[in-house]
Amino acid sequence: MTTLAEQLWACRRDGGAIDIPADGGPSDVAAALEIQREAVAISGLDNVGFKVGSTSAEAQKVLGTTEPGASPVLVDYFFEGPAEIPIDPAHEPAVEGEFALRLARDLPPRDGEYSFDDVREAVDAVAGAIEVVGSRFAGGLAGKGRLLTTADFGANIALAVGPWTTDWKAFDLAAHGVRVSLDGTVRESGTGARALGHPLNVLQWLANKQSQTGRGLSAGEIISTGTCTGLLDVSPGDDVIADFGELGAVEIRFTEQTSRAG
Repeated sequence: MTTLAEQLWACRRDGGAIDIPADGGPSDVAAALEIQREAVAISGLDNVGFKVGSTSAEAQKVLGTTEPGASPVLVDYFFEGPAEIPIDPAHEPAVEGEFALRLARDLPPRDGEYSFDDVREAVDAVAGAIEVVGSRFAGGLAGKGRLLTTADFGANIALAVGPWTTDWKAFDLAAHGVRVSLDGTVRESGTGARALGHPLNVLQWLANKQSQTGRGLSAGEIISTGTCTGLLDVSPGDDVIADFGELGAVEIRFTEQTSRAG
């Protein structure tokens, strides 16, 4: 009998979706994280950093949660734009415009909490990003809640980043805007403040969570901040651009995922 982690990875790798387990799935955050860790281990893939999700009121409402969550970004699902990314309509994919932060130094586990200034000094570059999200549980993301979403790779399908900016401290990230276009028409927009009030607040939250687990964060890792624009549904054949103005743009063309198990 396959485990839930094995089923989730098979759906991510080969397409398709599964029903929510009859027992409802993980009973608490610790159990959800254990399933996530098992699924990541089964994949055999390295990770390039972390995605943080549910950092806006809108995203929390969609999922039916009141708190953020995080998951590793696996190397095979990380792209530099312009990118061509396969998606499976069964996962009900959507895109979010958000920021990506690259670490210049470790943020190791420690007794005291990391401050805003601590994490600010650890970032060496910022990029605009598009996260592609969806659910390997049938029915899409709506109402899945924090626990099922955490177990399911944090709902991550892929992450694409634009050009990196090293003089990012000259920008007010909270006020900085992004516009997301679908096939040439602007469909969503927002600012960095939608992600916990400031993109660096997201990094601070993650650094303290990872410190508590004993893992910490490492130099070179990339952290995505959660949506600053809201979710925009996408399908194979769509072209999406997230325009971050002076911070550059990210473009994705979506194709249909064709691999299936068996």
